[in-house]
Amino acid sequence: MNTHKKLEEVWPQMEDGIRKLKNILEGVPGESQFDSDTYMRLYTTVYDLCTQQGRHDDAIHGIYIETYHTYLRSRVLPAIQEKHDVFMLRELMKRSNHEVMNGEEIDRTLVKHVLEFFVNMDVSARGGLGYYVNDFEKAFLTDTADYYTRKASSWIQEDSCPDYMIKAEECLKREKDSVNNFLHSSTEEKLLEKVQEHLLLNNAQQLLEKEHSGCHVLLRDDKITDLNRMYRLFVNIKNGLDPITAAFKRHVTSEGTSILKQADDAMATGKKEDKAAAGMQEQAFVRRLIELHDKYYAYVTNCFKKDNLFYKALKEAFEVFCNKSVGGSSVAELFSTFSESILRKGGSSEKLSDDAIEETLDKIVTLLAYIDDKDLFAEFCRKKLARRLLFDKNSADDDHERSFLSKLKQQCGGQFTSKMEGMVTDLALARDLQTGYDEYVNNNDLTHPGTDFNVTVLTTGYWPTYKTLDLNLPTEMRQCVQAFKEFYQSKTNNKKLTYLFSPGSCSDLIVSTHQACVLMLFNDSDKLSYSEIRAQLNLTDDDVVRLLHSLSCAKYKILTKEPNTKTISKKDSFSWNVEFTDKMRRIKIPLPPVDEKKKVIEDVDKDRRFAIDASIVRIMKARKVLQYNELVTACVEQLSRMFKPDFKVIKRRIEDLIAREFLERDKDNTNTFKYLA
Repeated sequence: MNTHKKLEEVWPQMEDGIRKLKNILEGVPGESQFDSDTYMRLYTTVYDLCTQQGRHDDAIHGIYIETYHTYLRSRVLPAIQEKHDVFMLRELMKRSNHEVMNGEEIDRTLVKHVLEFFVNMDVSARGGLGYYVNDFEKAFLTDTADYYTRKASSWIQEDSCPDYMIKAEECLKREKDSVNNFLHSSTEEKLLEKVQEHLLLNNAQQLLEKEHSGCHVLLRDDKITDLNRMYRLFVNIKNGLDPITAAFKRHVTSEGTSILKQADDAMATGKKEDKAAAGMQEQAFVRRLIELHDKYYAYVTNCFKKDNLFYKALKEAFEVFCNKSVGGSSVAELFSTFSESILRKGGSSEKLSDDAIEETLDKIVTLLAYIDDKDLFAEFCRKKLARRLLFDKNSADDDHERSFLSKLKQQCGGQFTSKMEGMVTDLALARDLQTGYDEYVNNNDLTHPGTDFNVTVLTTGYWPTYKTLDLNLPTEMRQCVQAFKEFYQSKTNNKKLTYLFSPGSCSDLIVSTHQACVLMLFNDSDKLSYSEIRAQLNLTDDDVVRLLHSLSCAKYKILTKEPNTKTISKKDSFSWNVEFTDKMRRIKIPLPPVDEKKKVIEDVDKDRRFAIDASIVRIMKARKVLQYNELVTACVEQLSRMFKPDFKVIKRRIEDLIAREFLERDKDNTNTFKYLA
């Protein structure tokens, strides 16, 4: 049974134990370790004092803390302070079995034990890392910052950008290894941030803009390995990639602008000398843009690890020069012309394989993303597709046509390609319809017109607008039209056919339908005046002049003209040229060219007005009331996928919608608009 003890009674015994412990720690000669009896006697005494009635645990804890601190201040700290460098560390190890690091060739075990000492003190005292952070880590990080500031100051003057980055990468690796070997894991992030800050971030501008080795030079000289290292070093620094992406954007913009200027000069020269040469320059320009994009897209993918910041920089760079005119043409038009040359069989001297065609079309569609006027590209493409489908049936490949439309649809949406898809479908249906007509006339002698007659039935709205003329057809042609009308009405109900003669042609003398009608007038007359031809065909003067010029004043003079001049006059008269001959069995008589570009631009401007109107009405119908700036912003946002609407045009369309009573101005605020249901 325990008897109550008083602290003052047993204190001499405890004091002897503390004195013995100090001697052991100090390594006093002759002082032996605690034997088991002595250790248990001291342990039991302390236990009884802390658990008996009238406990002394607070007093004992106070004595322990005071004794511990007194020993550290009077014996341990002076012993450590009087030594330096490795000797100081060894003293600390002797007393606490711990080690620290000093940056020289060191005893690794010594260093590791010193740092464990700090951590264990924290665990023993309060469970955190206060001693480690406050007494070691802060000073260590400050020294690290000073060290690398000095190193950076020297290296930035002496080394090239690639050499500097190699050293920086080695330092980061070494410091990371030091964490694994010596330091607490919580130090790693803070340590690497210090190295990055003082080696890279603080010197980024000077490093990346080095005249003979900076970022621009690495891009120019295709230094893939160095660019890869640059990305690795700066990607983990907050905003560290910003100066690199800016340099990347400037470099790509500069190269693209240079290509554009060279092409602009070459096209201007080519147009003066040779139209075909100018066309080749246009093709070369697009190919150079494709090559430029391939090169720097590969950089983004490989050097910059598909980082979105670099995709954005590449996009913004290409948008700069892809929205300027080249040789008087928009890049949208040049892309459409290039696409057509790829899609036409035999249209390219390279004779591309099917895989090469698909790959090139993919690249064109990718570049299309950088063009503002996508609707202009679409309209040019639609015009060219119509020509391929209607006039060059042996040169267009249906698989490639559909593949190209599929790529465009994926990039720009279904609305972008809906008309062109309808055109391709129309041609497939028209072939089946023509086969049915041929069978119809062959099996019905009463309706056979006696002339081969091919009709391509098109859907209104899909195709470009062709000029509709009230043309007086010759008897033979009227018979053909009547036969097809009877066949078509037997197959369909409630569909009206409107004949467009301007895209038509006749063979073996390859002429347009209008040209054929002129020539057939001479089956019944040897000589006809300008006025007689105009009256019989029921055409305008402009159309008659173009037709007669192509037949009597151009390369092939199928008709003779009196007087024999190079222009058409209303006083002229025309006769069949009985002396006309040619080596070729099939001769194509072209009409004078029309300004297709002007027509396309006019059509696109008209479509844009409709699109802006529709967008404004949709927005106002949903919002009911909007201020002018909000309405314009919403309209631009809706339409920017196809084109960037001009603010002035939007303003005019708003005024027009007000006049047509779709909108009205607020009576109290003229800058606010209301939707009229």
